[in-house]
Parts: sequence; structure tokens; C-alpha cells
Amino acid sequence: MMKLPPMKSLLAGSALALVALGAAAEKAAPVSSAPAPAIPVEVTERIDARFLDYQTEQHVPGLVWGIVKDGHLVHFKTSGIGNLETDAPVTSDSLFSIASMSKAFTALGILKLRDEGKLYLDAPAEYYVPELRGWTYPTTDSPRIRVRDLLAHVSGLVTDNPWGDRQQDMPEDVFTEVLEQGVPVSRAPQMEYEYSNFGYALLGRIITNVSGMPYEDYIRTEIMLPLGMSSTGYDVYAVDQDRRALGYRWEEGEFSDEPALGPGVFGAMGGVMTNADDYEKWVAFLLGAWPPRDGEDAGPVKRSTVRELSQGLNFPRVYTRDGLEEGETCSVAVTYAMGFAVSAECELGTTLAHSGGYPGYGSNLLLMPDAGVGIFAFANRTYAAPSRIVREAALELASAGELPAREWPVSAVVADAYAAAGAVYEQGSFAPADGKLAMNFTMDATLPVRERVLAKLKGEAGACQTDAPFKANGRLSGTFTWTCENGKMEGWLLMSPNHPPLIQELNLSFVPAD
Repeated sequence: MMKLPPMKSLLAGSALALVALGAAAEKAAPVSSAPAPAIPVEVTERIDARFLDYQTEQHVPGLVWGIVKDGHLVHFKTSGIGNLETDAPVTSDSLFSIASMSKAFTALGILKLRDEGKLYLDAPAEYYVPELRGWTYPTTDSPRIRVRDLLAHVSGLVTDNPWGDRQQDMPEDVFTEVLEQGVPVSRAPQMEYEYSNFGYALLGRIITNVSGMPYEDYIRTEIMLPLGMSSTGYDVYAVDQDRRALGYRWEEGEFSDEPALGPGVFGAMGGVMTNADDYEKWVAFLLGAWPPRDGEDAGPVKRSTVRELSQGLNFPRVYTRDGLEEGETCSVAVTYAMGFAVSAECELGTTLAHSGGYPGYGSNLLLMPDAGVGIFAFANRTYAAPSRIVREAALELASAGELPAREWPVSAVVADAYAAAGAVYEQGSFAPADGKLAMNFTMDATLPVRERVLAKLKGEAGACQTDAPFKANGRLSGTFTWTCENGKMEGWLLMSPNHPPLIQELNLSFVPAD
């Protein structure tokens, strides 16, 4: 395999290259409103089989799962019972507690208030919750807990699973007393990730104090209802009880009822009750924030703000996760962002995920924004954990080629540069790039040297189809693959960060045919 030394070329001299970068770049295509293509039946059958096996193995009375793609629910299934006494089946209308998957709503509520100019993420939380001002920190040099620290679980508050799961119905006045008494802080803030349900209860109090209404009312009126999530809320007693998928515990070979938890302060960390009919709208809304593009922001929160949910504070952990086949593994870097754990997966790309485990319930959501796909599952058994099966469903989609990444549009300046690169290869000369090369190009290697390397490369590869599609990974860079007489030519093109943009790098690598 031979590499052409770095080549950089500007598209000056072309009318397209002389316009401003912002004007020259093609506008990103809007997310399609047309229904996404159906997933092949053989793929959904494998996915459904995995969920059904999980349901049996984990003793789950009722289970629902769905796949959202490009804003549409493209696959949905239900299995089992929502009420063991009446044998009522679970349906798309069955209401489940989604436990800690509620945190994403709280996080987005905080970001919305930030957008409205009512709070600052980097402000100490005590600015908005005065009771925190008297807290004692572990060291004299500990920074004050910021709002941002609470979002990312780096506040120094101790991990409180499963204690926090039993606090949902704590009244506001009791919570105020707890805050006034002071809460022990496990470590100095901003030092390490430590999952804190208490921290998200504090975020709920911030929403209440800043918005002037109870956090659950703010999130419901400002986020849920505008999305059409009319069946979603925080009060288990305010809904038609016949619609509920009742929660159960499996213990010593039999089911028993789990008492419902009423509304309260800790609902901000885990109190949302919803159904699949509503939740698919939430998933579609979140995924609709990608890719960045022109056009109206029609949702209750800006697309750019939704994308902030994927931004963490760089306290990564590394996990080894299994693939579909026995022995397949993937080392995955994970960081907690805002209401989601964000990963860089081997097969799935960037993912945002969160589980929900509660007395009587278990749930999971996995978002793959690069592909515009999300998978969710709700179960009505204590701490049922469908996260593994949700991820396996995603791997099934990936293995079937059903998770292609959304493509960036190719900007005009890159398209022109790519055409010049093709002409350079075909002519064996950099003459087509005359006046188009960035200043470092001939400094990195002289043109005579580059042309000798190019001649050797052409001798190995032969003629190539230089008009093959270009895959942009931004507005100023991308990759391409040319089919050649003797193999494939892999290429990388990178423009310079000045105006007008120049090709600052062109790498060609030949891969001989087998």
C-alpha cells in the first residue's frame, strides 16, 4: 500500500470557491417527514425473539418494545400481561413507570430554563436553592456544586441506588428540611462520576424555584404537552388505573404486587409514567435534533439544546460489551452527559442511552443519532433490565445494514476540490490544482516529489473511476473510494480553515485486489 504525501488544494479561480464558505456550503437536507422504510421481516423476527426470550428468562409479566426511525415508529410489539388479577394484556396505551429515564426530561427542563435566560449551568446550585449555602464540603478547597455538576453526576453526592428509588413521594417541605440540615458530600465536586438520584431531585427543586411552578407542571406544560404526550405525567393516582401496567416483584418463584409510589420531590429523578404511544413522540423529537441543519425549530426546545444532552464532563469509564456472536467483544468508552450515558460503540457509533429501574418496573432507551434510530422497552417487573436486549436489537439492525449513518451534504467547495483531485490523478500532474493549493502544500513536499509518488501509485493502481461518490464528514473534509483497474484507492480530502478554503491535505492509499 502506498500513500501520496499530504496534498492541499484550494478551489480558487472557480466562481464557487470565491463565494463565502457559509454561502458556498450546501444546506443540510431536512430530516425527511416521509415514513421510514420498513425493517425487513427476517430482522424484526430475530429482534422479537430476543425480547420474548428475555421476557421468559427474567419472569417479566408484560413487555412492550419499539423502534423509531427518522421520526416514525417502524416496529412495535407487545407481549404479556399488565394486570395479573384481571389478565389485561399490555398494549401501546399501557402506562409504565420509566424510573430513571425520567432524568432526561429534567435535564431538558434545566436547559430550556437556561435558554430562557433564567439560570446558568455554571452557577453554584445554591444560587437557586438557598438551603445549600450552609452545606459542609469534604475539603476546604472543594468548589461549590454547580448546576452542571448535578446534571453530569459529578457533584460529589454519594451514589444512592436503591435508596433513592424509595424516596419518590417525599413531600416538598420534608425535602426542604433535609436540605437545611445539610447532606453529607462523599467527595469534592468535579472530581469523579458518582450517580446521584438526590442530585436530580435537586435539579427538580431548581426548576421549581426558577420557573415559579412545580417542576412536574413545568416539564409537563413546557415539554410533554407540546409534543402531544397527553398521557404522560408524574402522578400515578391521577390516571385511569385500568390503563396502568401494574408493577410486580418476582421472588421465590412467584409474583407479588409492588406498591405504587405517588408524586413527590424525587419524581424529578424517576417519577415519569408514560406509554408507548406517547414515548415514541419523545424519541422522535430527540432524534430529530440530528443532524444540525437549516430550517425552523418547531419543537418546544431548540434542536441545538437537545443535542447538548450528549455533552458530558469528560469523566469516562471503559466497559467491555458483548457482540451478537459468542466471543465478540467491544471496549466502550462511556461518559454521563445530561440525562443520558453517551458511548462510542464499535458497531453502533455514538449512542445515548439510559435505563430505568424501579420497584415494579424496568425500562431502557437507546438512541443512535447518527442513524436516526432509537429503541425503547418497558417492563413491569422490579428492576427488570432490558438494556442488554435493547442493545442486542440494535446490533441486529447494524448487522443487517439497517443503521446507515446519515450522510453530510457535500459542500460546493469540497465538491470542486474533489473534482480537482480527480483531475490531478488522471493527468499525473498537479497542474489542475494550480492556484488551488494551500500555502503549506508545497512546503510539506515539493510538487516534483509528489508527482513522482503519484506516478508510482498510478503504476500500481492503473486507471481509476475518479467520479465515485464523495462521503463528507463535515463541510470541509471527507473520504472517497475509487475503483481502479488493480484494486481500490482510498482517499481523504481536507480543506484549510481560511477563506476561501484550500485543500490542505489529500491522502491516497492503494489497496490491491485480492
